[in-house]
Amino acid sequence: METHVRLEPWSAGDFWLLERKNEPAMTQFLGGPEPAAKLADRQRRYEALSAREPAAGRMFRVVWTPAGEGPGGGRAESVGSVGFWEREWQGEPVYESGWGILPEFQGHGLAVAALTELLAYVRAHGSRDSVHAFPGTDHPASNAVCRRAGFEYLGDVDFEYPPGVPHPSCDWRYRVGRPPGGLTPSG
Repeated sequence: METHVRLEPWSAGDFWLLERKNEPAMTQFLGGPEPAAKLADRQRRYEALSAREPAAGRMFRVVWTPAGEGPGGGRAESVGSVGFWEREWQGEPVYESGWGILPEFQGHGLAVAALTELLAYVRAHGSRDSVHAFPGTDHPASNAVCRRAGFEYLGDVDFEYPPGVPHPSCDWRYRVGRPPGGLTPSG
């Protein structure tokens, strides 16, 4: 199955996707669903981020057009989101990345395809040397996405998410413009 996707900048019309991504199945590794007020605030932040200069970061809606016959074959579908934003990590200015593919579209390589497109965007528009991702140590699928997208595993860390709540996470780094390589997480 083809896994070509396109990324479209997050807009006011994408709130429905944010609501879908707030369902328990999508938030089980992120501290659970957010209340309506936090979700509305997140929508505002996503729109504001995507209105800034490209090097500041972006949120994107992931659009997939499946090849072939069958349900959805040939019709473009919004399947999730992917994004990056500026942050400081261990004294270094970096980008952090995050993504989510809706449950009914998981298992087709779409997260890896979306993250690969995002990294191409960062190479073209970014100003920082590396992109990090911090999936929980208890989230094998997201860790596999990092590995398959060419991120380098740097080790386990306590990462706060949601803010104020330390969560055992893997620190993955992608060096922009440099070939990735390195350790893989054990277990």
